[in-house]
Amino acid sequence: MAFTLEIGDKARDFALPATDGKTYRLADFEKAKVLVLFFTCNHCPYVIGSDEATRATVERFQDKSVAFIGVNSNSENTHPTDDFEHMMERMNQHHFPWVYARDKSQEVAMAYGGLRTPHFYVFDHGRKLVYTGRGVDNPRSAAKANVNDLDRVLEELLTGLAVSTPMTNPIGCNIKWENRDAHWMPPEALYLRS
Repeated sequence: MAFTLEIGDKARDFALPATDGKTYRLADFEKAKVLVLFFTCNHCPYVIGSDEATRATVERFQDKSVAFIGVNSNSENTHPTDDFEHMMERMNQHHFPWVYARDKSQEVAMAYGGLRTPHFYVFDHGRKLVYTGRGVDNPRSAAKANVNDLDRVLEELLTGLAVSTPMTNPIGCNIKWENRDAHWMPPEALYLRS
């Protein structure tokens, strides 16, 4: 079994506290035609460099029945600024238009096979995975990006087209696993099958 979810796999359930004071489960997004779940954090330069590109995508598609939830699974012992308090501060400062939830146990990251921050998973109305990978091809400096895969996938889905490229390698920082050094990843996570 691959470490990360494969195309066609069903979304895994979760129950995660978010910065808006609510706890979110998969069922809370059932009315949306498309669900975008992405692993993110507070400090990674690839996240910071692409946040505004992600914001533009969310603002473009959120009124088209696309729901977005960002999940921070990073160990706060490895990187203290990834704790919930700093998540609250970041949302208060930037007012990002997505749900920002905390996966302190890292169970969601393991269930989905989150590899990097940022790492996007797009699920269709039946909550089957139709895309996994990067948002843009230059997340550290999204203004210089040539390809916006997340926009492409959402456009294809909402117009009834098949997803032309369902998998790309996510570009970003490794998820900071609890009780592991900063460079550890599960062996299966060192590659994505194309």
